[in-house]
Amino acid sequence: MSSPTPSSPQRTLTAVYAWLLLLPAMLILLAFTHLPTITTLIDSFYSTPKGRRAASWVGLENYAVMAADPIFWKALFNNLWYALASIPLSIGLALLMALWVNEKLIGRGFLRLAFFTPTVLPMIAVANIWLFFFTPQYGLLERLMLALGFGSHNWLGDPSTALACVILVAVWKEAGLFMIFYLAALQSFNPSLREAAAIEGTPRWTFFWRVQWPLLMPTTLFVLVNSVINAFRTVDHLFVLTRGGPDNASTLLLYRLYEVGFKYWDTAGAAALTMVLVVLLVGVTLLQFFTVDKKVHYQ
Repeated sequence: MSSPTPSSPQRTLTAVYAWLLLLPAMLILLAFTHLPTITTLIDSFYSTPKGRRAASWVGLENYAVMAADPIFWKALFNNLWYALASIPLSIGLALLMALWVNEKLIGRGFLRLAFFTPTVLPMIAVANIWLFFFTPQYGLLERLMLALGFGSHNWLGDPSTALACVILVAVWKEAGLFMIFYLAALQSFNPSLREAAAIEGTPRWTFFWRVQWPLLMPTTLFVLVNSVINAFRTVDHLFVLTRGGPDNASTLLLYRLYEVGFKYWDTAGAAALTMVLVVLLVGVTLLQFFTVDKKVHYQ
């Protein structure tokens, strides 16, 4: 017996009720996401107001100045390397940790807590911890290198290693959070899958590659999107570790945006840089959803 069709007033009341439920979230998105983005886009086409001089229309001049700035291209290049290194490292490490602590181990709860602890620490605190590790002469890493017979090295003061140190700190901080998502996904799998593989004598690597990894693809997509966003919005630990140095070797886009907007007080230039960053993030996210999403759902 088919259910009765709702009347027109009832459908209207249901639609109004649904929109009222969505209204708070829509207002928050409008006030703190969409309107600031539109305002920033408009500001990027005006000059920076100075004292009594009001902002004036300059068109694409702010973008031209930014394109002619070698530090901008250095920051963009550094950020791309930062993303290419930190994203696979953090995701791979998170997956390995999740697979390990998902097994029946002695002290498994302690291991999970130890892996997750860096995630709950503020990035400034994490940066100060690693600053002690990287300090020349008496830092923990330096003492270890000297004990192994290697010479002293200024890890944060060398342009060839400064960015790598920043990447290492970010991976240590983020891998624990991604591990939680992978661990939750692994625990949601039907135990009969592992039992059937054990009966068939399937090697552990084959079971992971043929069964677990395909089932983990939705979680991987979620983690991948978040890791890409994190890779382009990293700025906290740079203030403690390197301040973008030496010679802009570790300057990232968001730190460059801070310098332009708050150190040099060029708000129009910062607005243009913000729009480039937004377009870059939106483009990468859309690329992920239109390419990786097909593999996630086996299309």
